[in-house]
Amino acid sequence: MIVEERNYAFAPTDMARFLEIYEKEGVVIATRLLGNLIGYFRTEVGPDLNEVVHLWGFADLNDRAARRAALWKDPEWLDFAARCPAPVHQRNRLLAPMPWSPIR
Repeated sequence: MIVEERNYAFAPTDMARFLEIYEKEGVVIATRLLGNLIGYFRTEVGPDLNEVVHLWGFADLNDRAARRAALWKDPEWLDFAARCPAPVHQRNRLLAPMPWSPIR
């Protein structure tokens, strides 16, 4: 298993709008296509305010590539994405769990 960590930073005026539309529409579409949503968070304090962090689990890199390709071909997702505020910064990382990790 691999875990993809995705971090999106928004302008302060866009954060609430993004979270509202993602909760109503985006999470259902993304979960249907990407599968294993491990967690979805927002920053509360620290240097990276107005940021959302989400973790997605995939069997391997091929599984991730196939699911992300399907996401960006899905008309429902494309419509949703076109109406969302764009992040001002994005960072993605692929994480490999250690054998003793509760998530593997």
